[in-house]
Amino acid sequence: MRVLIVEDEPNLGRQLRATLEGAGYAVDLATDGEEGHFLGSTETYDAIILDLGLPEFDGLTVLDRWRKEGRTAPVLVLTARDSWSDKVAGLDAGADDYVAKPFQTEELIARLRALIRRASGNASAELTAGDIRLDTRSGKVTKAGEPVKLTAQEYKLLSYLLHHKGKVVSRTELIEHIYDQDFDRDSNTIEVFVTRIRKKLGADVITTIRGLGYSLDEPGAPKPAGAED
Repeated sequence: MRVLIVEDEPNLGRQLRATLEGAGYAVDLATDGEEGHFLGSTETYDAIILDLGLPEFDGLTVLDRWRKEGRTAPVLVLTARDSWSDKVAGLDAGADDYVAKPFQTEELIARLRALIRRASGNASAELTAGDIRLDTRSGKVTKAGEPVKLTAQEYKLLSYLLHHKGKVVSRTELIEHIYDQDFDRDSNTIEVFVTRIRKKLGADVITTIRGLGYSLDEPGAPKPAGAED
């Protein structure tokens, strides 16, 4: 999952970025409204954390522009603790949730996880496919109840496919969602990660769709057209 943070307070921005990266997210950080608007308009994110008190453009202006441009990524706004009017204005402008400053990072991450799950149609904190389970709260993956150790990038790829279970996901989409902006993106590494996941979870857990990408489905589900044997 890839997240954009738009926060002008340097220490808080760095702290949030480090915390989210530690939780397995690919993270980009913008420090003013202009940069934040540009990244949110030109890059692809699974969720955005947006401070309302920003230089250049304030957060409400940035959010309003994104929504008018048709950008639908879930947005979690950061507000001042006692400013109920900011909370109302943010929700009215198209925000999906808010956290008041100062906040506990555990709460922010929990709200972020919930936003991403709901956006992909998943209500539970556990994502499953057959006997494979991924707990988004703990980051643990199991197969038939036994823990499976994945690298950070393998986990990100599996998590994205589980969030979009039953859909065909292109290599380009995977690259956009598991790497941050500064990462040296190489589409060939996606096949490497898929191969590693198959070795750890089963050869048939991820299906390659010729010319389109990959699909992760429930065992026994009909294979999409173009699926390789």
